[in-house]
Amino acid sequence: MDFRKICTDKNISPSYTRMRVFDYLKQSKTHPTVDVIYKALKPDLPTLSKTTIYNVLDLFIKHKIILPVHFITGEYRYEILGESHSHFKCNICDRIYDIPLVETIKLEDDYQGFKVESEEVILKGICNKCSIK
Repeated sequence: MDFRKICTDKNISPSYTRMRVFDYLKQSKTHPTVDVIYKALKPDLPTLSKTTIYNVLDLFIKHKIILPVHFITGEYRYEILGESHSHFKCNICDRIYDIPLVETIKLEDDYQGFKVESEEVILKGICNKCSIK
């Protein structure tokens, strides 16, 4: 994924800060929070603020570059938009895994007129690493 090409296609200015946030999300497999992104980038970007991180993430979401993953705890985590998949969150280590897309039920005839615009499937349990401890 070429950040400059994505920005050109989406008519976004490819600022250095935006590039760093994008690169961090691209290399991260942990679905980081704003705090995690901030702490990771702050040493190299001393003027960085959490507000800037939020603004960059909001811009990326608006232009469908990243996807926010919302957990019941109110916590948002972020990932680069890619192939559709579901998530598994370990109740012990809190790690989040991408898993193959879990199909959900179709809306019954009782719900005619409802239009599903997005769907998130988050399974919770104990991951294989924690279950062998």
